[in-house]
Amino acid sequence: MDYDCIIIGGGPAGLNAALVLGRARRNVILFDSNEARNHVVRESHGFLTRDGIQPAKLRQLALQELKAYPTIQVKPEKALSIERISASNYEVTTESNNVYKSTKILLATGLKDEQPNVPGIERFYGTSLFSCPYCDGWEVRDQPLAVIADKNVYKLAKEVFTWSRDLIVFTNGEGRLELDERESLETRGIKVVEDILSGLEGTNGQLERVRLEDGTLIDRSYGFVTPLWSHPNRFAELLGCKMNKYGGIQTDEYGRTNVWNVYAAGDAANIVPAQLIVAAGSGSAAAIGINGDLTNELFDQTN
Repeated sequence: MDYDCIIIGGGPAGLNAALVLGRARRNVILFDSNEARNHVVRESHGFLTRDGIQPAKLRQLALQELKAYPTIQVKPEKALSIERISASNYEVTTESNNVYKSTKILLATGLKDEQPNVPGIERFYGTSLFSCPYCDGWEVRDQPLAVIADKNVYKLAKEVFTWSRDLIVFTNGEGRLELDERESLETRGIKVVEDILSGLEGTNGQLERVRLEDGTLIDRSYGFVTPLWSHPNRFAELLGCKMNKYGGIQTDEYGRTNVWNVYAAGDAANIVPAQLIVAAGSGSAAAIGINGDLTNELFDQTN
């Protein structure tokens, strides 16, 4: 069977795109290896009607809704390669060595995070350390907060200051602040610590103290970090997709890339802001673009 669209990635962008395309009576298949960027997060926020939902629960609800549309298939398989086999068709090969053909490809593969170089940071990430203050700032408001960052230090510190005035910035010996940026922070009572961090202390994922290289302990209850991110695969690069200034896949407002019949949505394209509701919205927009292009191509053939 040939599909109208193959969707790679089962996060909010891919799932919402599948929903919109299924409602447009398009034959779509979605491949998802369930390696979500937010798999360690206990709650997701900022999604209207679903504020505070567990990411796994949101995914479960979405998959249940997709079952109402007979032209949507969801496969728990990892896509390994995408190959253009003609001017308007692609083949996707999965880890099970199955091959699927489609006219359109939607890359909704998300991003992969790498945490700052602090020993043991993974024990706290998603429980008391977070990356997005818009997603988790309300829950930690007015608490003693840490900003641990080696890039975009000033920007993140300014954002977090909205939720708590009890804030210490840790550059971990790698982050850089301009003199005027440091002065701006310190004027507002935000302490800047440039020492290398030797670890974090706490139990059951709850941060209690930040430990400096010289053994000094600084009490903190929660914090925000700036992970390094990367694309989880090379699909966009190998297909020839251009990248935007943030390093995401460059698209127009309907998810079209510079490569014919290849679209992108979600964090892999948007980069910032990275929120569930933004990703879902971009998936919907890409689906509308895909369906519109399929419709126009059909009518052009009949003229």
